Amino acid sequence: MELEKTNHMNTLFEFYGSLLTIKQQAYMQLYYADDFSLGEIAEDFQVSRQAIYDNIKRTEVILEAYESKLRLVEEFNKNNRRIQQLKDYIDLHYSTDERLVELANQLLKK
Repeated sequence: MELEKTNHMNTLFEFYGSLLTIKQQAYMQLYYADDFSLGEIAEDFQVSRQAIYDNIKRTEVILEAYESKLRLVEEFNKNNRRIQQLKDYIDLHYSTDERLVELANQLLKK
C-alpha cells in the first residue's frame, strides 16, 4: 500500500471518522491505521474479502467527499504552515524575546 495514500486516508479518518458508520470506522481503522490485510479483516468479520474491499473503497470516496465540501484538513494544513512561518520569522528576527519564542512554540504544539 502506498504510504502517501495511507497517510492521507488516516488524516481524513481523523477529521471525519466520527461521521462514518461503526462498520466503516472499524474497517478503515483496521485497514489503514492497524495495517490489517483485507483477508484478515474479512476473517474477523466473517464476510468476504470482496465485501471488505468494496466497503473500504466506498468509504474512501465518502471521506474525500467530506473533505471536498468541508475542507477541514486543507484549512488545518494551511494554518499549520502559517504558524510555522510565524515561528520561523520570530526565530529569525526576535530570537532574543524568550516570551515570544515560547508562545510561538506553544502554537506549534497544538
